Amino acid sequence: MRIWRRAELLRPALEALLAGTDAPARVRGDPVELPHRYQEPRDIEVAGLLCAALAYGRVDLFKPRLSALLDALGPSPGTVAMTARPAELLDRAKGFSYRMTDARDVACLLHGAGAILRAHGTLGSCFTAHYRRLQSVRAALGAFVDELCAPDFRPITGQRGPTRRLKHLLPHPDRGSACKRLNLFLRWMVRGPDGVDFGLWREVPAAELVVPLDTHVHRIGRFIGLTRRKDLSWKTAEDVTRRLRLLDAKDPVRYDFALSHLGISGTCASRKDLRRCAGCPLKPICKYWV
Repeated sequence: MRIWRRAELLRPALEALLAGTDAPARVRGDPVELPHRYQEPRDIEVAGLLCAALAYGRVDLFKPRLSALLDALGPSPGTVAMTARPAELLDRAKGFSYRMTDARDVACLLHGAGAILRAHGTLGSCFTAHYRRLQSVRAALGAFVDELCAPDFRPITGQRGPTRRLKHLLPHPDRGSACKRLNLFLRWMVRGPDGVDFGLWREVPAAELVVPLDTHVHRIGRFIGLTRRKDLSWKTAEDVTRRLRLLDAKDPVRYDFALSHLGISGTCASRKDLRRCAGCPLKPICKYWV
């Protein structure tokens, strides 16, 4: 009963947040803008995988590097991933550097995606096949990561299997990670189309998605009672998602973009702030104000 009563408080506040979010403006400050360059599903998928996998740290730092990388891949990143040899993938990614990620890691991502494209036709066909078989987004995501990491990477790294850095870009849900960036990729591919997400993978129900738990969604989620958990783990992501399903069982992650950008924009402070909190639609349910 307490959960449902809380849901009735959360719903109008989160709906007000959604209504007040200028999605087109926020997209311009989000990595999802970059896959919107493309029309072909395969190109959107490959660009989306790259942009989601590399979306760690500050968006104003990684997004320009991703934009330059996509420029280097040309008009069809899907075709490059599917047809280019490892040496060409390395050459295309030459010069890419962002924190711990370099051209070899990008080439490995493209090599793994290319292997899936050659075997399944699209990344979506691969993921959907695993979802049909396993009937679980978490299990299907694990199988999808296994396929991305299955090719022989020796021509790129000198190592047969995935490097530690590739595993950082493609974490496995069985190891407890929240898999924020991979769940972000799933949100892009499954939800919509709504001007933000693409809605390409129609056979995977949006109802089964797990929230892409970044530091902003986690922090704000704790403020408004979506979770009490303090760790950024898969269990915490499921905890937040379970409560969001009480608000929208068919599309629980529809609030993710607005919640995340409330934090990314700096609108939500980490503490009670009279000026910044004044017009926040979440103020009536925030622990600092109730």
